[in-house]
Amino acid sequence: MPTTSIPREQITGLLLAGGLGTRMGHIDKGLLPMENSTLACLSIQRLAPQVGSVLINANRNLATYAQFGYPVVQDETNEHAGPLAGMHAGLGQCKTPYLLTVPCDSPAFPRDLAQRLAFAMKLAAADLAFVVTGEHSRPELHPVFCLMKTTLLPSLEVYLRNGGRKVTGWLLQQAHAQAHFSDEAAFVNINTPHDLKRFTSGASSQT
Repeated sequence: MPTTSIPREQITGLLLAGGLGTRMGHIDKGLLPMENSTLACLSIQRLAPQVGSVLINANRNLATYAQFGYPVVQDETNEHAGPLAGMHAGLGQCKTPYLLTVPCDSPAFPRDLAQRLAFAMKLAAADLAFVVTGEHSRPELHPVFCLMKTTLLPSLEVYLRNGGRKVTGWLLQQAHAQAHFSDEAAFVNINTPHDLKRFTSGASSQT
């Protein structure tokens, strides 16, 4: 029976911080302050212990992101293609067999994210696994929380070249698995100033 775990040294973590931040007034969301830190830094603190190495996908403020101490990779296309462009950049620079992607604006994701995605992926003999929350009859997909084989790079290149931009559109074309998490709040995105204020207030009330 194949093992259902993946050694952390075989996984590179990719922080997706290359978005436009449209709903935040085009602010670089990863650098927004929170808890005497930033969204990106808090996310990396959760990500780094789960993986063997870390990459940051960013397209602005590159010198600032470089100060976090990890390699920064930019989208390879001038046309904004959303998270898929970041995934593409990460796959192109990844030196391990697996890439785990997380967004910079969800700093409360589980500390066993990599482990549980790896379990679902290996159990289903899939090429990737992503997060699902909610009831099984009405699942909520969180596709940017994704563990994938780096051998999927050619498939993603074809998808992007043909105009594909939807993350789930590409993921569902692959041999995929879903890892169900009961704590939906762990995957909440901070997309607006109101979201940031509410998240910060919630975190303060739990301390």
